[in-house]
Amino acid sequence: TFASTPGEHRLVVILLRGGMDGLGVVAPYADPDFAALRGKLPLGGEDGYSDLNGFYAAHPALSPLASMWAAENLGFIQAVSTPYRDKRSHFDGQDILEAGIADLSSGHSRDGWLNRMLQHMPGHGTDTAYAVGNDPLMLLDGAAPVSRWSPDADLALSPQALRLARLVMQDDPAMAQALEQAFDFAASDGDPVAIDGGAAEMMSIMQQDMKAARATGAETRIAEFAANRLRADARVAAFSLNGWDTHNNQGRTLGRALDRLSQTLLSLQKELRGPVWDRTTVIAMTEFGRTARINGTGGTDHGTGGAMILAGGAIRGGRVHGDWPGLAEVDLYAGRDLMPTADVRSHAGWIIHHMFGIPRSVIARDIFPGVDLGSDPGLLL
Repeated sequence: TFASTPGEHRLVVILLRGGMDGLGVVAPYADPDFAALRGKLPLGGEDGYSDLNGFYAAHPALSPLASMWAAENLGFIQAVSTPYRDKRSHFDGQDILEAGIADLSSGHSRDGWLNRMLQHMPGHGTDTAYAVGNDPLMLLDGAAPVSRWSPDADLALSPQALRLARLVMQDDPAMAQALEQAFDFAASDGDPVAIDGGAAEMMSIMQQDMKAARATGAETRIAEFAANRLRADARVAAFSLNGWDTHNNQGRTLGRALDRLSQTLLSLQKELRGPVWDRTTVIAMTEFGRTARINGTGGTDHGTGGAMILAGGAIRGGRVHGDWPGLAEVDLYAGRDLMPTADVRSHAGWIIHHMFGIPRSVIARDIFPGVDLGSDPGLLL
């Protein structure tokens, strides 16, 4: 059932699967030990890093977001991580990130922290939150109802079949409403649900949608759908972007992943323009960072401390947040990784506290069990 919407703030959570290299994304080039670990950073020019504040510089693939940074709608948080340590498994790291718990043996439920958040938001319904894309999202698993949409899901019916479906459902309000929602989703890609051309044309349209979902640029379609829902009754959307595992040839791999992220954020900004964008916060988070040193194949291995990326009109952007630990040998975690100085859960906790008014005690007890929220980092306006 549809319910009254819980406030006017919008939250988008993007999972960057594979372990994003925070040192490569927002590089602390002015740290005296950075060059020894990563080499001299190319600054400026078409292919160089862009200086942010005299200490950090942004990867060249983020250059399309320069205007977003200038408008203070883009920000970063350095030296963060989940409580996960040492084993460096993508599967466990992502489970802990999505569950919002300290470890997988703690006995806590394996539902998602976003779903637990929804359970404390008055007036939420099936249209309040959307899990978007093909990847399973434990982040939104749990007791609270959510809606799910994948870019390769579609409907194509003859006008007669469409009319018949509506007649069959007309005496059941819940089913009739669900059917209309399905038709609305199917038409959101611009293709009509009712097709006069027969079975061959219907099959062709659905095959084209499946190819588009697997093709480069599918993340833009996901962002556009999420924005479409957020302009209406939805207040929460989540999806994932893959391709952040940069063991080999990181220069190329990381650039491609950041280009996809840049296009995703630009699509969200374009589609959520105006007052909706002004009340939107986007959190892009990853399961762990990468090693401080480049390996023998020009890549980085699984690490610990990394970075979060924030976007939206509601954030305090145009700055890099976080406590920088340094890159000297003695400052590295286990002598190999960026030392985390904050828990990603505490930053996410403060964001949802300010956005949705959920008490800090509830966040530390139910949403991120056992988290130490610490002092307010001032991430939102």
